[in-house]
Amino acid sequence: MTITAMTAAPAAELGAADRALVALGRELRDAGYHFTTVTPATHARVNRRPRNARAYGLRDVFGWSRPFGPGVLPERFVELMAAARVLDRDGDEWRSTVRFSSYDGELFAHSAFPTDAEDSVFFGPDTYRMADAVAAHVEGRERPVRRAVDIGCGTGAGAITVAKRAPEAGVLAVDINPAALRLARVNAELAGTAGVRPCESDLLNGVDGDFDLIFSNPPFMIDPAGRAYRDGGPNGHELSMAIIDAAAERLAPHGSLVLFAGTGIVGGRDPFREAAAERLDRAGLRWSYREWDPDVYGEELDGPAYAHAERIALVLLTATR
Repeated sequence: MTITAMTAAPAAELGAADRALVALGRELRDAGYHFTTVTPATHARVNRRPRNARAYGLRDVFGWSRPFGPGVLPERFVELMAAARVLDRDGDEWRSTVRFSSYDGELFAHSAFPTDAEDSVFFGPDTYRMADAVAAHVEGRERPVRRAVDIGCGTGAGAITVAKRAPEAGVLAVDINPAALRLARVNAELAGTAGVRPCESDLLNGVDGDFDLIFSNPPFMIDPAGRAYRDGGPNGHELSMAIIDAAAERLAPHGSLVLFAGTGIVGGRDPFREAAAERLDRAGLRWSYREWDPDVYGEELDGPAYAHAERIALVLLTATR
């Protein structure tokens, strides 16, 4: 049965701290701030350089997550950080607990480096890739998107990207992480995308109805630390498979799934593709699959989690009912 109404719980109102974080993002935008977030490995390498031990300006504080002290930032930024509860003070060593990254003419608030906490909200190179892929899909569709959902929305970057290209659509941004939902609300307000509605849901279990577009950039790594934003399960693709199953049940006629994920290649075989093909064929979905980047996160091959793999590839799966 197709249910076209938006039946998720109402979006939470922005609290005072959230409004201050939106105001901080606007101040950064007005100041001409721009930052492209790199991988954690690159971030660590750049910050290890002796001259990068301290922050001297906006990009150092809000992009590179470097410590700073009194007098480095204009006072209005410090006041907004304190009001937003994102200023960590330890004597004269201060840090921002959020970063701001640039994409598609917008700024996105997300967790500061390093993203070690269980509830970290990640934004990085895969976010740019996923958002590019889903934007291209929306722009290339013959049928309009009326109802869409971003599964595991994180910062809401994917949902906001879709909403900007389908302004008449209702776009749910679902996640199980309250920190992610807070930042998705802030980022949607900052971008002015009123059609984005963040709400708590484990996959699609907390929302009703069918969707013209389901998209996701789920955790796809084998992460011994089990961090929710990173760990895709014992083989790295268990969460991706669960999203395929959810999409098979909830795609509207002519609806599409756009799944941006990763996989460890073992002896020339792609175990995720093999598992996904069986599931998609059984559901009667038309699908395409391609490697977006054949060799990423090479440093992971040194650890025991990927001792069996010869490389890690990023992949794009599109399936249509």
